[in-house]
Amino acid sequence: MATDTLLTAAKNHLKLEPMHKVIIEPIKKGASGRTIVRIKPEGHQTYIGIHYTMERADNANYLPVGAFLSKAKLNVPEVLYDNITRQCALVEDLGDKDLLSLKDEPFSFREPYYRSVFQQLDKLFFSRPPKDLEFQPPFDAGMYIWEQDYFFDGFAEAYLGMSDSETASLRSHPALKEMATQLGASARNLVHRDFQSQNILIHNEQSYLIDFQGMRYGRQEYDLASLLFDPYMDHSAEEREQLLDLWEDVTEERPLDDILTKCAIQRLMQALGAYGNIVTKQNNKWFEQHIPTAVKLLKELCAGTALEPVLSPVLNKSS
Repeated sequence: MATDTLLTAAKNHLKLEPMHKVIIEPIKKGASGRTIVRIKPEGHQTYIGIHYTMERADNANYLPVGAFLSKAKLNVPEVLYDNITRQCALVEDLGDKDLLSLKDEPFSFREPYYRSVFQQLDKLFFSRPPKDLEFQPPFDAGMYIWEQDYFFDGFAEAYLGMSDSETASLRSHPALKEMATQLGASARNLVHRDFQSQNILIHNEQSYLIDFQGMRYGRQEYDLASLLFDPYMDHSAEEREQLLDLWEDVTEERPLDDILTKCAIQRLMQALGAYGNIVTKQNNKWFEQHIPTAVKLLKELCAGTALEPVLSPVLNKSS
């Protein structure tokens, strides 16, 4: 079992006796298909243990991408031990405090942590990975179309129960292809790919990035939109504007409204596809509570655009 493998890894790393007391606590967050636990050896510091399989191609990227980000001086957990053969690793334990845990705090309290994470995103923009480091397939037009199909498959059909005949004309709508083509024309920056509040830990008053195994080339605005329109946080329009002001202060630039809006639409379509898929196929009901917020945000973004007649038949069905 995965926990047995991680227990053996911890004892080997620390050179512990076979009967040394080690407590393992499950960490039930996300839906990456990995086993993630907190390992607490008596008399030693705690670790985060990660056991992964090859069922998802991006799981193999965690360690090499983490090494690159660490070398580039980004805030990420330090990898303390890894065993590729056994597909497990021990990484620094940064605690449980993430951006989501600060949701009910006033914006003034959260602002320093968003500044810190924006600094990380800006640093990622200028980082140059080694040529032999392989990332996941880039955000080209085909990847954006895949996300759109994921929305119709996982959310419209699997979760809402819409039929193939109901979604067929929506999937093929030219407005969706046009958006995918426009966004896919530029894929020159590294993108975290799942840049949301649960994947940003707070440690020593700084923001740290985790779950970066899906990193790939794409548009930086995709990550920015993921954070601004995060269904878990449900930022108000005023807070999103404050975050954009903060982003401009950190980077000395402001994204084009059209590109940011389309990236946000893409991201929310992907998120709803994931929520629907996880709820229906993995029976993980935790994500269901965030569907109404994601739907609300997507309605807001597509209102008055060429995408409104495409998405409204689905979004209205979920109301």
